Amino acid sequence: MIENTQNKKNSDKDAEQYDVVIVGAGISGICSAHALRQAFPEKQFLILESLETFGGTWHIHNYPGTRSDSDLFTFGYGFKPWIGNPIATRQQILDYLGSVIADANLAPHIRYKHRVRSADWSSASNTWSLEVESAGGQRRMNIQTNFLWMCQGYYRHSHGYTPAWPGMDRFKGQVIHPQNWPEDLDLTDKRVTVIGSGATAATLIPAMAGQCAHVTMLQRTPTYFATGRNSDALAEELRSLGIDETWIHEIMRRKVVRERADIIEKAKSHPDVMKKHLIAGVKACLPEGFDVDKHFTPPYRPFQQRVAFVPDGDLFKAFSSGQASVVTDHIEHFDDKGIQLKSGERVDCDVVVTATGFELSVMGEIPFSVDGQSVNFAETVSYRGIMFTGVPNMAWVYGYGRYSWTLRAELIAQFVCKLLQHMQERNLASVQPAIRAEDTDMQLLPWTDLQDMNAGYVLRGVDRMPKRGSKPEWQHSQDYLYESEVLPNVDFSDEIFVYTAAAQHAQHA
Repeated sequence: MIENTQNKKNSDKDAEQYDVVIVGAGISGICSAHALRQAFPEKQFLILESLETFGGTWHIHNYPGTRSDSDLFTFGYGFKPWIGNPIATRQQILDYLGSVIADANLAPHIRYKHRVRSADWSSASNTWSLEVESAGGQRRMNIQTNFLWMCQGYYRHSHGYTPAWPGMDRFKGQVIHPQNWPEDLDLTDKRVTVIGSGATAATLIPAMAGQCAHVTMLQRTPTYFATGRNSDALAEELRSLGIDETWIHEIMRRKVVRERADIIEKAKSHPDVMKKHLIAGVKACLPEGFDVDKHFTPPYRPFQQRVAFVPDGDLFKAFSSGQASVVTDHIEHFDDKGIQLKSGERVDCDVVVTATGFELSVMGEIPFSVDGQSVNFAETVSYRGIMFTGVPNMAWVYGYGRYSWTLRAELIAQFVCKLLQHMQERNLASVQPAIRAEDTDMQLLPWTDLQDMNAGYVLRGVDRMPKRGSKPEWQHSQDYLYESEVLPNVDFSDEIFVYTAAAQHAQHA
């Protein structure tokens, strides 16, 4: 026991020390680092990224045609104008992120191929101790930080979600998840079946349609699609007038947010009207007689799941040309030649692409402990989807389902920086949210309202997510306009925040 204690002391002594450690160098991590650098030029911070480069999703997802399904006026950062079409390619997004890293000189603060294996909080020292692995597991190190900022995303990076259909082992062709796309895949003269009809399928199918013999979109349930030009008349007009790009970006951001808010409100208040509008847009892109009712009319309300945007109608052009087709049915089983459907029909193919979603990841599946006690996040309660009861000095970035992820990442970045400023000015060492006396009878609910947002990856993993309360303070709101008013004006002296001073006496401040 003495020997172990001594080893721990030596380990702590040898550990690197930082004010803030950010986990993840994707959209959220870069945003957070930029905000921290602006607010606290003096603070020592580090970004740990498990991948070999920055970008997160946009590095991992390299399947054909990869693009944003949100406009880059809001998917891009408020501080860095997006110059280009609203829907951007993977490479355009990576170039944009790379320029942000260069502009803010963030590169020296990022360590790639560094994976956090555990995170342990000590109330005695008011620090997180991170066990970090690098060089493919060959090297381990201890990194300590006063504040931990989790920006690692919401799904497993190693693999996507593929259901275990009967007979898959009999199939003689290739089965590929878009998240693990082979670089050397040759689709020439191949019959391809894409299982799924979300944003990934809507991207893949038009990109593959001209490369293979035929591509079939096989779906169990139709998806809502929105169609439109990959351009914006207002942005084009402003550019023609020579308006500064910074102003154009801000104007377009406000326009897009307002339009999106109006659409979401209409989808809730008049779902049938919104449904009719979306279906009409699809019908306008398809030949007369195409069975839109069967293939493109979902049984659920618009925006209960994400509505995939189809720029310039490219998905429907693939269907109209005959290069692609759509089948709505349930899979009975696989066999050596393809897929047998429950209707009695079948789809023969050489390649199956399972565009069937993600596997939800909670805090990057990193084991957390507080003073030696393991943290089960499903037993914590979330403060506005950012902080968690019983977990000190940590913030998590989890974005919106109906707005661009970046919008919430920026709000959280402002929130965290103001919190750190509050603590610095008062010489406070730690903070965690706590259930107030007035909240003790509050009903605890799943992380999200499953009647409102029920994407597959959420339904499959919601039991592992933190709880939300019935009061607004204890909920992760999906309303950006609401949060853009509330989060910048949080009162950090509210009793919901429990602080520890240097002398380690708990107080509210």
